[in-house]
Amino acid sequence: MTQGPRSLEDKIQQSGGPLSMLRSAPLGHYRFPVLPPAYTSWMDEQRAWRESAILYDQSFHMFEVYIKGPDMLRVLSDITANNVSTFGKNRGKQLIACNYDGQLIGDAILFGLDDDECVAVGAPLALDWVRFQAEHGNYDVDITRDDAVGFNPTGRRRLFRYQLQGPSALQIVEKASGGTMPSIKFFHIGEFSIAGQPVRALNHTMIGLSGAEKTGLEIYGPAEYRDEVKDALLAAGAEFDLKLGGAQSYSTTGLASGWLGLPLPAIYTGEQMRPYRQWLGADTPEANMSLGGSLDSDNIDDYYVTPWDVGYGRVLKLDRDFIGAQALRAAAKRPHRQKVWLVWNDDDVTQAWSRSLFADPPTKSLTLPDPAYSTFQYDAVLQNDTVIGASSRIGYTRDVGKVSSLAMIDQDKVHDGAGVTVIWGEPNGGSARPGVERGHVQIPIRATVSTVYPA
Repeated sequence: MTQGPRSLEDKIQQSGGPLSMLRSAPLGHYRFPVLPPAYTSWMDEQRAWRESAILYDQSFHMFEVYIKGPDMLRVLSDITANNVSTFGKNRGKQLIACNYDGQLIGDAILFGLDDDECVAVGAPLALDWVRFQAEHGNYDVDITRDDAVGFNPTGRRRLFRYQLQGPSALQIVEKASGGTMPSIKFFHIGEFSIAGQPVRALNHTMIGLSGAEKTGLEIYGPAEYRDEVKDALLAAGAEFDLKLGGAQSYSTTGLASGWLGLPLPAIYTGEQMRPYRQWLGADTPEANMSLGGSLDSDNIDDYYVTPWDVGYGRVLKLDRDFIGAQALRAAAKRPHRQKVWLVWNDDDVTQAWSRSLFADPPTKSLTLPDPAYSTFQYDAVLQNDTVIGASSRIGYTRDVGKVSSLAMIDQDKVHDGAGVTVIWGEPNGGSARPGVERGHVQIPIRATVSTVYPA
Protein backbone atom coordinates (compact mmCIF):
# COMPACT_ATOMS: atom_id res chain seq x y z
CA MET A 1 0.00 0.00 0.00
CA THR A 2 1.44 3.37 -1.07
CA GLN A 3 1.86 5.82 1.78
CA GLY A 4 0.50 9.29 1.21
CA PRO A 5 2.79 12.30 1.46
CA ARG A 6 3.52 13.60 4.93
CA SER A 7 5.31 16.81 4.04
CA LEU A 8 5.34 19.43 1.32
CA GLU A 9 8.63 17.94 0.12
CA ASP A 10 7.03 14.48 -0.12
CA LYS A 11 4.13 15.91 -2.09
CA ILE A 12 6.42 17.69 -4.54
CA GLN A 13 8.36 14.49 -5.17
CA GLN A 14 5.23 12.37 -5.59
CA SER A 15 3.69 14.96 -7.94
CA GLY A 16 6.66 14.97 -10.31
CA GLY A 17 7.88 18.42 -9.32
CA PRO A 18 6.56 21.68 -7.85
CA LEU A 19 4.92 23.06 -11.01
CA SER A 20 3.00 19.84 -11.60
CA MET A 21 1.81 19.89 -7.99
CA LEU A 22 0.81 23.56 -8.05
CA ARG A 23 -1.02 23.37 -11.37
CA SER A 24 -3.14 20.45 -10.18
CA ALA A 25 -3.64 21.64 -6.58
CA PRO A 26 -7.24 21.67 -5.29
CA LEU A 27 -7.42 25.13 -3.69
CA GLY A 28 -8.54 27.85 -6.06
CA HIS A 29 -8.78 31.58 -5.48
CA TYR A 30 -9.08 32.22 -1.75
CA ARG A 31 -12.69 32.73 -0.73
CA PHE A 32 -13.38 34.56 2.49
CA PRO A 33 -15.14 32.29 5.01
CA VAL A 34 -18.26 33.10 7.06
CA LEU A 35 -18.98 36.41 5.28
CA PRO A 36 -21.92 36.44 2.85
CA PRO A 37 -21.08 37.45 -0.74
CA ALA A 38 -22.71 40.84 -0.11
CA TYR A 39 -24.90 42.54 2.46
CA THR A 40 -26.43 44.95 -0.06
CA SER A 41 -24.60 44.69 -3.38
CA TRP A 42 -20.87 44.63 -4.02
CA MET A 43 -21.13 47.84 -6.06
CA ASP A 44 -22.87 49.70 -3.23
CA GLU A 45 -20.29 48.39 -0.79
CA GLN A 46 -17.42 49.57 -3.00
CA ARG A 47 -19.06 52.98 -3.26
CA ALA A 48 -19.26 53.19 0.55
CA TRP A 49 -15.50 53.15 1.07
CA ARG A 50 -15.30 56.31 -1.04
CA GLU A 51 -18.47 58.13 -0.02
CA SER A 52 -19.31 57.16 3.58
CA ALA A 53 -17.85 54.16 5.41
CA ILE A 54 -17.82 50.38 5.36
CA LEU A 55 -17.19 47.77 8.04
CA TYR A 56 -15.44 44.53 7.07
CA ASP A 57 -15.33 41.65 9.54
CA GLN A 58 -11.77 40.29 9.29
CA SER A 59 -12.14 37.89 12.20
CA PHE A 60 -12.18 34.68 10.19
CA HIS A 61 -9.93 34.60 7.13
CA MET A 62 -6.50 35.69 8.36
CA PHE A 63 -3.86 33.58 10.07
CA GLU A 64 -2.19 34.81 13.25
CA VAL A 65 1.08 33.90 14.95
CA TYR A 66 1.83 35.25 18.43
CA ILE A 67 5.49 35.79 19.35
CA LYS A 68 6.33 36.44 23.00
CA GLY A 69 9.64 36.60 24.81
CA PRO A 70 12.85 38.57 25.25
CA ASP A 71 14.05 37.62 21.73
CA MET A 72 10.91 38.77 19.91
CA LEU A 73 12.65 41.67 18.21
CA ARG A 74 15.73 39.60 17.38
CA VAL A 75 13.80 36.87 15.58
CA LEU A 76 11.85 39.47 13.58
CA SER A 77 15.02 41.37 12.70
CA ASP A 78 16.67 38.15 11.49
CA ILE A 79 13.73 37.40 9.17
CA THR A 80 12.30 40.61 7.77
CA ALA A 81 13.95 42.68 5.04
CA ASN A 82 12.76 46.01 6.46
CA ASN A 83 13.77 47.86 9.62
CA VAL A 84 12.00 46.76 12.83
CA SER A 85 14.31 48.49 15.33
CA THR A 86 11.56 50.91 16.41
CA PHE A 87 8.88 48.22 16.67
CA GLY A 88 7.26 47.60 20.04
CA LYS A 89 4.07 48.08 22.00
CA ASN A 90 1.28 49.80 20.07
CA ARG A 91 3.27 50.04 16.87
CA GLY A 92 2.41 48.51 13.52
CA LYS A 93 5.02 47.20 11.13
CA GLN A 94 5.19 45.26 7.90
CA LEU A 95 6.99 41.93 7.78
CA ILE A 96 8.74 41.13 4.47
CA ALA A 97 10.08 37.58 4.44
CA CYS A 98 12.54 36.35 1.81
CA ASN A 99 14.37 33.09 1.20
CA TYR A 100 18.15 32.77 1.22
CA ASP A 101 18.32 33.91 -2.42
CA GLY A 102 16.42 37.14 -1.73
CA GLN A 103 13.19 35.93 -3.34
CA LEU A 104 9.92 36.78 -1.62
CA ILE A 105 8.16 34.22 0.58
CA GLY A 106 5.38 36.50 1.76
CA ASP A 107 4.40 39.45 3.90
CA ALA A 108 2.33 40.12 7.00
CA ILE A 109 1.42 42.92 9.38
CA LEU A 110 2.95 43.00 12.86
CA PHE A 111 0.86 44.35 15.75
CA GLY A 112 2.86 45.28 18.86
CA LEU A 113 0.97 43.97 21.90
CA ASP A 114 3.80 44.72 24.33
CA ASP A 115 7.50 45.43 24.09
CA ASP A 116 8.16 41.68 24.18
CA GLU A 117 5.01 40.41 22.45
CA CYS A 118 3.44 40.84 19.04
CA VAL A 119 1.08 39.11 16.67
CA ALA A 120 1.84 38.63 12.98
CA VAL A 121 -1.33 38.68 10.87
CA GLY A 122 -1.95 37.73 7.26
CA ALA A 123 -1.68 34.84 4.84
CA PRO A 124 0.13 31.75 6.16
CA LEU A 125 3.12 32.04 3.81
CA ALA A 126 5.28 34.44 5.82
CA LEU A 127 3.80 33.32 9.13
CA ASP A 128 4.82 29.68 8.71
CA TRP A 129 8.34 30.84 7.84
CA VAL A 130 8.40 32.86 11.07
CA ARG A 131 7.30 29.82 13.08
CA PHE A 132 9.94 27.62 11.44
CA GLN A 133 12.76 30.08 12.10
CA ALA A 134 11.64 30.80 15.67
CA GLU A 135 11.37 27.10 16.51
CA HIS A 136 14.65 26.06 14.88
CA GLY A 137 16.82 29.04 15.82
CA ASN A 138 18.38 29.90 19.14
CA TYR A 139 15.61 32.26 20.26
CA ASP A 140 14.00 32.71 23.65
CA VAL A 141 10.42 33.14 22.43
CA ASP A 142 7.12 31.32 22.71
CA ILE A 143 5.09 30.82 19.53
CA THR A 144 1.31 30.41 19.47
CA ARG A 145 -0.75 29.77 16.33
CA ASP A 146 -4.29 30.94 15.70
CA ASP A 147 -5.20 29.73 12.24
CA ALA A 148 -7.96 31.01 10.00
CA VAL A 149 -11.39 29.39 10.06
CA GLY A 150 -11.25 26.28 7.90
CA PHE A 151 -7.72 25.51 9.02
CA ASN A 152 -8.34 25.94 12.76
CA PRO A 153 -9.15 22.70 14.61
CA THR A 154 -10.49 24.60 17.64
CA GLY A 155 -13.08 26.51 15.61
CA ARG A 156 -12.39 29.55 17.80
CA ARG A 157 -10.41 32.75 17.34
CA ARG A 158 -8.51 34.63 20.00
CA LEU A 159 -9.37 38.10 18.67
CA PHE A 160 -12.05 39.77 16.59
CA ARG A 161 -10.95 42.18 13.85
CA TYR A 162 -13.06 44.88 12.21
CA GLN A 163 -11.78 47.17 9.47
CA LEU A 164 -13.62 50.48 9.12
CA GLN A 165 -12.82 52.34 5.94
CA GLY A 166 -14.11 55.55 4.42
CA PRO A 167 -14.28 59.31 4.98
CA SER A 168 -16.60 58.88 7.98
CA ALA A 169 -14.71 55.99 9.60
CA LEU A 170 -12.89 58.00 12.27
CA GLN A 171 -16.04 59.91 13.25
CA ILE A 172 -17.93 56.63 13.66
CA VAL A 173 -15.28 55.10 15.89
CA GLU A 174 -14.97 58.31 17.91
CA LYS A 175 -18.74 58.22 18.54
CA ALA A 176 -18.80 54.49 19.35
CA SER A 177 -15.92 54.94 21.79
CA GLY A 178 -17.75 57.58 23.79
CA GLY A 179 -14.83 59.93 23.36
CA THR A 180 -12.21 57.46 24.62
CA MET A 181 -10.43 57.05 21.27
CA PRO A 182 -7.08 58.89 21.30
CA SER A 183 -5.40 60.52 18.34
CA ILE A 184 -3.58 57.68 16.54
CA LYS A 185 -0.66 58.33 14.21
CA PHE A 186 -0.50 56.48 10.91
CA PHE A 187 0.54 52.84 11.44
CA HIS A 188 0.43 53.31 15.20
CA ILE A 189 -2.01 51.59 17.55
CA GLY A 190 -4.32 53.24 20.07
CA GLU A 191 -6.02 51.72 23.12
CA PHE A 192 -9.57 52.71 24.09
CA SER A 193 -12.98 51.18 24.73
CA ILE A 194 -16.15 50.49 22.77
CA ALA A 195 -19.34 49.32 24.50
CA GLY A 196 -17.35 49.24 27.72
CA GLN A 197 -14.93 46.66 26.34
CA PRO A 198 -11.19 47.11 25.73
CA VAL A 199 -10.09 47.45 22.11
CA ARG A 200 -7.08 48.55 20.13
CA ALA A 201 -6.97 50.04 16.64
CA LEU A 202 -4.26 50.27 14.01
CA ASN A 203 -4.46 53.39 11.85
CA HIS A 204 -4.05 52.26 8.26
CA THR A 205 -6.00 52.27 5.02
CA MET A 206 -7.07 49.52 2.65
CA ILE A 207 -7.92 51.95 -0.14
CA GLY A 208 -5.49 53.77 -2.41
CA LEU A 209 -7.58 56.86 -3.09
CA SER A 210 -5.83 60.21 -2.91
CA GLY A 211 -6.69 61.83 0.41
CA ALA A 212 -7.83 58.54 1.95
CA GLU A 213 -4.50 57.63 3.52
CA LYS A 214 -5.78 58.15 7.06
CA THR A 215 -9.40 57.08 6.76
CA GLY A 216 -9.14 53.52 8.00
CA LEU A 217 -8.88 51.76 11.35
CA GLU A 218 -8.41 48.06 12.07
CA ILE A 219 -10.09 47.50 15.43
CA TYR A 220 -9.38 44.35 17.41
CA GLY A 221 -10.00 42.93 20.85
CA PRO A 222 -10.92 39.75 22.75
CA ALA A 223 -13.20 37.56 20.66
CA GLU A 224 -15.80 37.24 23.42
CA TYR A 225 -16.67 40.94 22.97
CA ARG A 226 -17.05 40.85 19.19
CA ASP A 227 -20.85 41.19 19.15
CA GLU A 228 -21.01 44.09 21.62
CA VAL A 229 -18.33 46.02 19.74
CA LYS A 230 -19.86 45.36 16.33
CA ASP A 231 -23.32 46.41 17.49
CA ALA A 232 -21.92 49.64 18.95
CA LEU A 233 -20.09 50.46 15.72
CA LEU A 234 -23.19 49.83 13.61
CA ALA A 235 -25.32 51.97 15.92
CA ALA A 236 -22.79 54.80 15.82
CA GLY A 237 -22.52 54.50 12.04
CA ALA A 238 -26.22 54.67 11.26
CA GLU A 239 -26.24 58.45 10.80
CA PHE A 240 -23.16 58.20 8.55
CA ASP A 241 -24.65 55.54 6.24
CA LEU A 242 -22.17 52.92 7.44
CA LYS A 243 -22.49 49.70 5.45
CA LEU A 244 -21.43 46.15 6.20
CA GLY A 245 -19.10 44.68 3.60
CA GLY A 246 -19.33 41.18 2.17
CA ALA A 247 -16.78 38.84 0.64
CA GLN A 248 -17.20 40.06 -2.94
CA SER A 249 -16.33 43.70 -2.31
CA TYR A 250 -13.69 42.75 0.25
CA SER A 251 -11.85 40.72 -2.39
CA THR A 252 -11.34 43.91 -4.43
CA THR A 253 -9.82 46.03 -1.65
CA GLY A 254 -6.32 44.78 -2.44
CA LEU A 255 -6.68 46.07 -5.98
CA ALA A 256 -7.71 49.47 -4.64
CA SER A 257 -4.89 49.63 -2.08
CA GLY A 258 -2.21 48.34 -4.44
CA TRP A 259 -1.42 45.26 -2.36
CA LEU A 260 0.00 42.62 -4.67
CA GLY A 261 -0.72 39.82 -2.25
CA LEU A 262 0.00 36.15 -2.83
CA PRO A 263 2.74 35.97 -5.39
CA LEU A 264 4.07 32.42 -5.51
CA PRO A 265 6.21 31.95 -2.37
CA ALA A 266 9.82 31.09 -3.20
CA ILE A 267 9.93 27.90 -1.14
CA TYR A 268 9.35 25.06 -3.59
CA THR A 269 12.95 24.66 -4.83
CA GLY A 270 16.50 25.02 -3.53
CA GLU A 271 18.56 22.86 -1.18
CA GLN A 272 18.63 25.49 1.57
CA MET A 273 14.83 25.49 1.62
CA ARG A 274 14.52 21.69 1.74
CA PRO A 275 14.39 21.48 5.59
CA TYR A 276 11.52 23.95 5.51
CA ARG A 277 9.64 21.91 2.90
CA GLN A 278 10.18 18.81 5.04
CA TRP A 279 8.80 20.67 8.06
CA LEU A 280 5.65 21.88 6.28
CA GLY A 281 2.95 19.22 6.29
CA ALA A 282 1.22 17.87 3.20
CA ASP A 283 -2.03 19.33 4.55
CA THR A 284 -0.71 22.89 4.87
CA PRO A 285 -1.95 25.67 2.57
CA GLU A 286 1.47 25.81 0.88
CA ALA A 287 1.02 22.19 -0.23
CA ASN A 288 -2.50 22.73 -1.58
CA MET A 289 -2.59 26.23 -3.07
CA SER A 290 -2.82 26.44 -6.85
CA LEU A 291 -0.95 28.16 -9.66
CA GLY A 292 -2.96 29.26 -12.67
CA GLY A 293 -3.26 31.75 -15.48
CA SER A 294 -1.89 32.19 -18.97
CA LEU A 295 1.78 32.65 -18.05
CA ASP A 296 3.19 29.30 -19.11
CA SER A 297 6.75 28.40 -18.16
CA ASP A 298 8.58 25.21 -17.21
CA ASN A 299 10.91 27.23 -14.97
CA ILE A 300 9.48 27.97 -11.53
CA ASP A 301 11.91 30.88 -11.15
CA ASP A 302 9.74 32.74 -13.68
CA TYR A 303 7.02 32.83 -11.00
CA TYR A 304 9.19 33.80 -8.04
CA VAL A 305 9.42 37.53 -7.30
CA THR A 306 11.66 39.91 -5.40
CA PRO A 307 10.54 42.67 -3.00
CA TRP A 308 11.15 45.24 -5.74
CA ASP A 309 8.72 43.47 -8.09
CA VAL A 310 5.79 43.97 -5.69
CA GLY A 311 6.62 47.53 -4.64
CA TYR A 312 8.60 46.96 -1.44
CA GLY A 313 11.96 48.28 -2.66
CA ARG A 314 11.54 51.61 -0.85
CA VAL A 315 11.27 49.98 2.61
CA LEU A 316 14.17 47.53 2.34
CA LYS A 317 16.96 47.98 4.89
CA LEU A 318 19.96 46.27 3.35
CA ASP A 319 22.77 47.58 5.58
CA ARG A 320 22.28 44.81 8.14
CA ASP A 321 22.16 41.01 8.24
CA PHE A 322 18.96 39.02 7.80
CA ILE A 323 17.89 36.01 5.75
CA GLY A 324 18.42 36.89 2.10
CA ALA A 325 20.29 40.15 2.77
CA GLN A 326 23.43 39.23 0.85
CA ALA A 327 21.44 38.20 -2.22
CA LEU A 328 19.31 41.34 -2.05
CA ARG A 329 22.36 43.58 -1.82
CA ALA A 330 23.78 41.89 -4.91
CA ALA A 331 20.47 42.33 -6.75
CA ALA A 332 19.83 45.94 -5.72
CA LYS A 333 21.30 47.55 -8.84
CA ARG A 334 19.98 45.02 -11.32
CA PRO A 335 16.86 45.72 -13.40
CA HIS A 336 13.64 44.74 -11.66
CA ARG A 337 10.01 44.47 -12.49
CA GLN A 338 7.71 47.19 -11.18
CA LYS A 339 4.22 47.06 -9.76
CA VAL A 340 1.65 48.83 -11.94
CA TRP A 341 -2.08 48.89 -12.54
CA LEU A 342 -3.41 47.76 -15.91
CA VAL A 343 -6.74 49.24 -17.02
CA TRP A 344 -8.44 46.68 -19.26
CA ASN A 345 -10.12 47.74 -22.50
CA ASP A 346 -13.93 47.87 -22.17
CA ASP A 347 -14.64 46.40 -25.61
CA ASP A 348 -12.24 43.50 -25.09
CA VAL A 349 -13.64 42.75 -21.63
CA THR A 350 -17.18 42.79 -23.05
CA GLN A 351 -16.15 40.42 -25.83
CA ALA A 352 -14.40 38.05 -23.39
CA TRP A 353 -17.44 38.00 -21.12
CA SER A 354 -19.85 37.46 -24.03
CA ARG A 355 -17.79 34.70 -25.61
CA SER A 356 -17.51 32.87 -22.28
CA LEU A 357 -21.29 32.50 -22.34
CA PHE A 358 -22.30 32.27 -25.98
CA ALA A 359 -19.33 31.13 -28.08
CA ASP A 360 -18.26 27.58 -28.87
CA PRO A 361 -15.57 27.01 -27.80
CA PRO A 362 -15.96 29.55 -24.99
CA THR A 363 -13.37 31.81 -23.44
CA LYS A 364 -12.49 31.51 -19.75
CA SER A 365 -15.30 32.94 -17.61
CA LEU A 366 -14.79 36.50 -16.38
CA THR A 367 -16.79 36.61 -13.16
CA LEU A 368 -17.10 40.04 -11.55
CA PRO A 369 -16.08 41.70 -9.37
CA ASP A 370 -13.13 39.29 -8.91
CA PRO A 371 -12.43 36.96 -11.85
CA ALA A 372 -9.29 35.28 -10.42
CA TYR A 373 -9.59 31.51 -10.15
CA SER A 374 -6.22 30.40 -8.73
CA THR A 375 -4.50 31.06 -5.44
CA PHE A 376 -1.49 32.34 -7.35
CA GLN A 377 -2.82 34.06 -10.49
CA TYR A 378 -0.25 34.74 -13.22
CA ASP A 379 -1.55 36.00 -16.56
CA ALA A 380 0.96 36.86 -19.27
CA VAL A 381 1.41 40.55 -20.12
CA LEU A 382 2.73 41.19 -23.64
CA GLN A 383 4.05 44.16 -25.54
CA ASN A 384 4.84 43.72 -29.23
CA ASP A 385 4.26 39.96 -28.81
CA THR A 386 6.96 39.73 -26.11
CA VAL A 387 6.18 38.74 -22.51
CA ILE A 388 7.14 41.67 -20.26
CA GLY A 389 5.51 40.57 -17.02
CA ALA A 390 2.53 39.05 -15.27
CA SER A 391 -0.91 40.31 -14.27
CA SER A 392 -2.04 39.09 -10.87
CA ARG A 393 -4.85 40.64 -8.83
CA ILE A 394 -7.87 41.36 -11.07
CA GLY A 395 -11.15 43.08 -10.37
CA TYR A 396 -13.82 45.63 -11.09
CA THR A 397 -14.13 48.60 -8.75
CA ARG A 398 -16.57 51.51 -8.89
CA ASP A 399 -13.65 53.86 -8.25
CA VAL A 400 -12.16 53.00 -11.63
CA GLY A 401 -15.40 52.06 -13.39
CA LYS A 402 -13.53 49.42 -15.37
CA VAL A 403 -11.87 46.05 -14.95
CA SER A 404 -8.25 46.52 -13.93
CA SER A 405 -5.45 44.44 -12.50
CA LEU A 406 -2.24 44.74 -10.57
CA ALA A 407 0.77 43.54 -12.52
CA MET A 408 4.54 43.27 -12.39
CA ILE A 409 6.22 44.36 -15.63
CA ASP A 410 9.77 45.07 -16.76
CA GLN A 411 10.94 48.41 -15.39
CA ASP A 412 11.94 49.80 -18.78
CA LYS A 413 8.41 49.19 -20.07
CA VAL A 414 6.72 51.23 -17.31
CA HIS A 415 5.22 54.35 -18.86
CA ASP A 416 1.83 55.81 -17.94
CA GLY A 417 -0.54 55.29 -20.85
CA ALA A 418 1.57 52.58 -22.50
CA GLY A 419 -0.39 49.86 -24.25
CA VAL A 420 0.01 46.18 -23.36
CA THR A 421 -1.97 42.98 -23.88
CA VAL A 422 -3.13 40.59 -21.16
CA ILE A 423 -3.77 37.00 -22.23
CA TRP A 424 -6.90 35.74 -20.45
CA GLY A 425 -7.41 32.01 -20.07
CA GLU A 426 -5.14 29.04 -19.64
CA PRO A 427 -3.13 27.30 -22.38
CA ASN A 428 -4.17 24.00 -23.95
CA GLY A 429 -7.84 24.32 -23.04
CA GLY A 430 -7.25 24.83 -19.33
CA SER A 431 -6.17 22.64 -16.43
CA ALA A 432 -8.38 20.04 -14.78
CA ARG A 433 -8.60 21.94 -11.50
CA PRO A 434 -11.98 22.94 -10.03
CA GLY A 435 -13.08 26.35 -11.26
CA VAL A 436 -11.39 26.03 -14.64
CA GLU A 437 -13.68 25.35 -17.61
CA ARG A 438 -12.15 22.60 -19.73
CA GLY A 439 -11.95 23.33 -23.44
CA HIS A 440 -11.91 27.12 -23.18
CA VAL A 441 -9.77 29.24 -25.49
CA GLN A 442 -7.50 32.14 -24.65
CA ILE A 443 -8.35 35.70 -25.61
CA PRO A 444 -6.11 38.81 -25.77
CA ILE A 445 -7.31 41.84 -23.82
CA ARG A 446 -5.77 45.25 -24.44
CA ALA A 447 -4.80 47.25 -21.37
CA THR A 448 -3.21 50.57 -20.44
CA VAL A 449 -0.42 50.99 -17.89
CA SER A 450 -0.88 53.27 -14.86
CA THR A 451 1.69 53.80 -12.11
CA VAL A 452 -1.01 55.00 -9.68
CA TYR A 453 -4.43 53.67 -8.76
CA PRO A 454 -6.47 54.80 -11.79
CA ALA A 455 -9.50 56.08 -9.88
